Amino acid sequence: MPSRILAPVVALVLWSFVMWAWLYATRIPAITRLKIKYDPYRPNGEFTAQIPAKVRWKADNYNNLMEQPTLFYAIALVLAFIGAGDGVNLVLAWLYVALRVVHSLIQALVNIVIWRFAVFMVGSVVLLALSVRTALLVW
Repeated sequence: MPSRILAPVVALVLWSFVMWAWLYATRIPAITRLKIKYDPYRPNGEFTAQIPAKVRWKADNYNNLMEQPTLFYAIALVLAFIGAGDGVNLVLAWLYVALRVVHSLIQALVNIVIWRFAVFMVGSVVLLALSVRTALLVW
């Protein structure tokens, strides 16, 4: 039987694909509606600056999901490998995933930075706790 901590790993990967689909479902229509042309010889920032902020927020969040969560994946896989992917570790993993989903929804829908930052910080502390617990198990 696989480690239970793999479920939140898969859930966060699937959530990343939800954000991926959402970014293209909003970006492509906006580019088409605004007749934005991509010029590969100009900086990418000039292209994205033409896209409305509410559309960019989804892509910004997708990019965020490719950053800190990679640490979560590594820690969760270590926990699965050493057979410690249940109990408090499993609860912390699911909490981290839930906070990342909340972070995504805040960023994609309203992008109130102080809310987003607060959720990010709480998620970071949860990930730190999970990481410290893992370090104590492997050292």
